[in-house]
Amino acid sequence: MTPDLTLSEFIRPGDTIMWGQAHAEPRMLIRTLIGQRRSIGRVRLFLGIGMSGLLDPDHADAFDFLSYCGSGPNRKLADAGLLDIVTTHYSRFPQMMMNGQLGIDVVFLQVPPPDSQGRYSLGMAREYLLPALDRARVIIGEVHPDVPWTFGGPYLAERDFTALVHSDEDLPESAPREIGAVEQAIGANVASLIGDGAVLQTGIGNIPDASLSQLRDRRDLGIHSGAIGDGLAMLCEAGAVTNGRKDIDAGTSIGGILMGGSKLRGFAHLNPDLALRGTDHTHNPRILGQLKNFVAINSAFEVDLTGQANSEVLGGRYCGAVGGIIDFLRAAGASEGGIPIIALPASGRGASRIVPALSGPVSVPRSDAGVIVTEHGIADLRGLSLSQRARKMIEIAAPEHRDGLERHLHAQKGAM
Repeated sequence: MTPDLTLSEFIRPGDTIMWGQAHAEPRMLIRTLIGQRRSIGRVRLFLGIGMSGLLDPDHADAFDFLSYCGSGPNRKLADAGLLDIVTTHYSRFPQMMMNGQLGIDVVFLQVPPPDSQGRYSLGMAREYLLPALDRARVIIGEVHPDVPWTFGGPYLAERDFTALVHSDEDLPESAPREIGAVEQAIGANVASLIGDGAVLQTGIGNIPDASLSQLRDRRDLGIHSGAIGDGLAMLCEAGAVTNGRKDIDAGTSIGGILMGGSKLRGFAHLNPDLALRGTDHTHNPRILGQLKNFVAINSAFEVDLTGQANSEVLGGRYCGAVGGIIDFLRAAGASEGGIPIIALPASGRGASRIVPALSGPVSVPRSDAGVIVTEHGIADLRGLSLSQRARKMIEIAAPEHRDGLERHLHAQKGAM
């Protein structure tokens, strides 16, 4: 254990540093890095979803910022023109890290105290940390007593760390979410598609939570998701999840990261029915292809009349990500009994989110379009022609925007 950590003893100028994202951020190590940055030299930071907000544009005097997403605190870096984006499907990160395309030299880990066998669990995140751990020159652990000890491996011994520090600062809680009438209506429409025995993947946010809250009466649900949040934990505690019908990992909920506060940490701690795995398991098409009745619930900023979606750019700002949306939608589309869902409000800030043409990149091509859900209904686009899709999409648009979408459709005259 190193009470006073001098990072320049371990980190070299030009290194790329990475740490767990969201609730798995090792905040003390990040603060130390920021405070000592000028003594280390210029380094590159690979960032996931941020929560702490500790990084600031002023830190560009010593840091270059690289990320796969522009959400949360990353947005201020993106708005300042300092965030470089890797637009890659989530499933490809392990290979990129292993072959050096995205080389990681230093990994910061947030971990719980060791178990009785001296094993350090990786706490709240595995995902793309695992290939980085295999290749990194330096691994520094931040040991926190409130981090859950989770199953899924790998487990580290003290000798596997370059250095260890203790932290007892408060861990982040889940931000209180007010689920409104629109989200509840979308959630009811999504829930109407899901039967007993479905294997669920969801994103994080109001719409997934509204959907999951209406599945308490289902039986034998399974979980195979990149992120596990409060909504999925609630379903487990309600008895709706048994994972009993899963073709792989039977009896066990599978995730890559825990995204939630003390309630979720308590649910996960020493829970043998939950295993966190790497991205090469959670997002791997060969693994996902073994799941029947796989239901993927994701979202986007906007969807056009043919079913292609933009999950990256909103109002000219990079706010989202490519992420795992294609990995999961394609798997659900190919799954026997599976359902690939994109759920979103029909409008936002007075503008329709069902649009004639996307204002940003095509994150989901129309060849991968599945089921689009808004508060106004469900548009199952699978097997439909372009003109049939457009009609279905207009039916689930906000009523005040349908005439404008109709006019655009007639003006196109088949040139969609």
